[in-house]
Amino acid sequence: MKSRAEIPFAFVLDYLERKDPQVRRMFGCFAIYLEEKLVLVLRKRQDHLRDNGVWLATRHEHHESLQRVFPSMRPVYLLGNKPSAWQNIPETADDFEESVVTACELVMKNDPRIGIIPKRKRSVRKR
Repeated sequence: MKSRAEIPFAFVLDYLERKDPQVRRMFGCFAIYLEEKLVLVLRKRQDHLRDNGVWLATRHEHHESLQRVFPSMRPVYLLGNKPSAWQNIPETADDFEESVVTACELVMKNDPRIGIIPKRKRSVRKR
């Protein structure tokens, strides 16, 4: 694991500290888990710059209500051609830090719109 100083937007960890966030590498990004729930992904890479920022783990049915809270929120484009459930608060947004802090506050309140429990990978048995 990289040191905290190398994690982009590490201030997120300060806001989630009371919930003991776990940071895991995921596709060259940093996934933030609270217990088994994946809540955010922190991304700052040199490829697909448009998708740098803080990703919200959410579902399609929550996009409209979250858009009212986060006006700069947009889809994560690099995840494919069809609309992704994942949403991004882009680092280039004028309200980036304020929006990310608000997202952390929602996570701390267990807002059901943010967070998913990933499906467990099935182990492959060798015969």
